[in-house]
Amino acid sequence: MGSLVLENIRKSFGSVEVLKGIDLEVKDGEFVIFVGPSGCGKSTLLRVIAGLEDATSGTVSIDGKPVGHLPPSKRGIAMVFQTYALYPHLTVRNNMALGIKQAGQPADQVAARVDAASKMLSLEEYLDRFPAELSGGQRQRVAIGRAVVRDPELFLFDEPLSNLDAALRVNTRLEIARLHHDLKATMIYVTHDQVEAMTLADKIVVLNGGVVEQIGSPMELYNNPANLFVAGFIGSPQMNFIDAGKLEKNGAATVGIRPEHISVDRNEGEWAGKVLHAEHLGADTILYMDTEKAGLLTVRLFGQHEFDADDKLFATPDPASMFSFDADGRAIAA
Repeated sequence: MGSLVLENIRKSFGSVEVLKGIDLEVKDGEFVIFVGPSGCGKSTLLRVIAGLEDATSGTVSIDGKPVGHLPPSKRGIAMVFQTYALYPHLTVRNNMALGIKQAGQPADQVAARVDAASKMLSLEEYLDRFPAELSGGQRQRVAIGRAVVRDPELFLFDEPLSNLDAALRVNTRLEIARLHHDLKATMIYVTHDQVEAMTLADKIVVLNGGVVEQIGSPMELYNNPANLFVAGFIGSPQMNFIDAGKLEKNGAATVGIRPEHISVDRNEGEWAGKVLHAEHLGADTILYMDTEKAGLLTVRLFGQHEFDADDKLFATPDPASMFSFDADGRAIAA
């Protein structure tokens, strides 16, 4: 079991309130990701769950039991840090085994758990190496393996891929997804990278300024953002926002349209404009346009297209894919 309930969690550092009343329920076996901009409180919230920070007020419960009075070692959690936090003088085997050795596990159980975790993470051939002899991706797998051998109630990941290059991030992301599938464990993961959030999470918690803006599955947030912040944060490239007055759209202050929901044509369309810059990415073509009616737009076209800077084009949004927001930034139901 590894369920988690947060009730009205607040955390202040001096006069600065970083978490402003967080309520959340995580079911056993769920993969939940906290996303948000730098300084939104996501890492602080993870540290409160882990017991590395004390909440100013509120309750953290794991498997139905309040754990606010318990130190991290007694909460049934294992945490994977951004910086790996490996002991340089210990081999991979001993780094992975240290925590459960210190907990008094018998030597044969320690060896069996390390062997099982190393096979799961393809680390068998590295067990007798030291961290300095490993790549960044291999070190992160060792840090994950050290968490796996503890067989925790909850896995907590604090931006574990941020120090890896793009290719290693993809590979390690796949390994974490496979690990969750194989272990069926509860995982809570902090990232500022929405691609990680969209591809890994069962449920995403969008944080901003210490409050929860929205909770939902990746596609719920993509298709039904609750407000301007979520609409602009989820999706890459970012959603276009247009002053509703320019479009003569009654009842809304702002209209949103995702770049992939705009088509272009050289001869006809709804918004006349000019290409400011074109990014030819192979699988995608990204156009940045200045239009007379809608202002600056980002357009994502799938595949390769022969458009370049200064081309005059017409952009046409898919009306069924447009979002409306009121003056307070809240989504208006279609």
